[in-house]
Amino acid sequence: MSEHTGDPSAISAEEILSILPHRFPFLLVDRVLEVGEERVRAIKNVSWGEPYFQGHFPGMPVMPGVLQVEALAQAGGVLAAKTSDFDPATHVVFFMAIDNVKFRRQVTPGDQLVLEVEPLRKGKVWKMKGVAKVDGQVACQAELMATMAPRPS
Repeated sequence: MSEHTGDPSAISAEEILSILPHRFPFLLVDRVLEVGEERVRAIKNVSWGEPYFQGHFPGMPVMPGVLQVEALAQAGGVLAAKTSDFDPATHVVFFMAIDNVKFRRQVTPGDQLVLEVEPLRKGKVWKMKGVAKVDGQVACQAELMATMAPRPS
């Protein structure tokens, strides 16, 4: 079941595409439920059609942990873009580092990954704390760093 709250700070799928450079199959944010100065909440619906399930793992599909972290990083990119002087036409958010990553539960087809990211430090280099949950249980948590850089011409 979707956790869409009708929050006025929610953003559309089209706006997500205007902020993030990622596209299928690597766009891992399906909806932004809310975004503000202190937090973004987004979702990734994990379906049987995900291309990585063919090999990870046959007969026992599990969303790779690195993709859970990437989903958090993409949600963090939306947070940074929406709460700073970011122009997606001229800049891109780049993932720089991860620390203190922990995986707490498997994420499987049919799960809805709720991504919550909050800033720890803002500026040229952002530091953020992210938690990904399924049914209220922590699946993954990490500290992330990112920067905004000019798009190559």
